[in-house]
Amino acid sequence: MFYFIDMQREKILEKLLSSKKIVFFTGAGISAESGIPTFRGEGGLWKKFKPEELANFNAFIKNPELVWEWYQYRRKIVKNAEPNLGHKTIALMQKYFDVTVVTQNVDNLHIRAGSNLVHELHGNIEKNYCIKCKKRYDYVDFNDDDKISKCECGGLIRPDVVWFGEMLPQVQFSNSENAAKNCDMIFVVGTSFLVYPAADIPIKAKISGKFLVEINLEETELTRFADVSLFGSAGIILPQLLIEFEKIKLNV
Repeated sequence: MFYFIDMQREKILEKLLSSKKIVFFTGAGISAESGIPTFRGEGGLWKKFKPEELANFNAFIKNPELVWEWYQYRRKIVKNAEPNLGHKTIALMQKYFDVTVVTQNVDNLHIRAGSNLVHELHGNIEKNYCIKCKKRYDYVDFNDDDKISKCECGGLIRPDVVWFGEMLPQVQFSNSENAAKNCDMIFVVGTSFLVYPAADIPIKAKISGKFLVEINLEETELTRFADVSLFGSAGIILPQLLIEFEKIKLNV
């Protein structure tokens, strides 16, 4: 059961009241609350499949049908999922702050929840492109009967996600770094803090003197760097924080 420790709550609320720019750095934990399995949890998708068989370019070329089938399966999960209170609260924060979302997730839930500025460090599973001519196939409902979808040029269509051995999209990464360095505070939500170079971003914010709040189910490697760590569900903690903030802001 989650409960606030008064001193922690007061620190966060005090900083919120003096902040204009906020970054939310999110990982798989926030989407797990929408029913999307994490990669590293006990019920994670990596427990069912070997990553090296599915999430790298060579595996895709060697066995495109297997990789495509798995991503179709994942797309179905994402399509049936809904943004939870964590996603929605982050979007509601835009009423009071200049909010930037930096996410390791590929599920598009932040955008569907209403966040306007989202940097997707690992891509978006609902976006695709031809590996031959680079034609885009974004937000297309592919036929489940197709073994592997192909472009009109004959090239294979792949998900626009970052696979093992591939670089992060540099524009997204640079923009995320700049947002972290120039914000007033950063919330790190639902991430294991194990995936690099994305995990460098909260550290760079901290080095730049930004107030760092961790929201997670359990301690991580980031906990020792955080100004405040709150352990529990993002879908509970974030709405409570917003309610407390609004009470003070609006003098309710």
